[in-house]
Amino acid sequence: MIEPVSISEKAAEEIKYLMENKNIPEGYGLRIGVKGGTGCGGIGYMLGFDKPKEGDLSYLAQGIQVHVEKRQTMYLVGLEVDFYDEADERGFTFINPEHSNL
Repeated sequence: MIEPVSISEKAAEEIKYLMENKNIPEGYGLRIGVKGGTGCGGIGYMLGFDKPKEGDLSYLAQGIQVHVEKRQTMYLVGLEVDFYDEADERGFTFINPEHSNL
């Protein structure tokens, strides 16, 4: 099975914490998607919690159920979701060497 997106250990810990402490409904998983870029701005990535939908590619990464729309897979191959937690900033980051020139 294709797993277009990987999740770092640090990101997995934060995602699991959110799922347990933010009342994410049973049966929901992590949805990773693409939001359209404008002009030369390239593409952006999005995270959320959602149920699987028809047309999704669903798989487990770091023990987390992940859902990706199959039609967006080509934009997500090679993407790694990471989590940055330092004094100056905190949040999810997206590392994708495949699209670093976009």
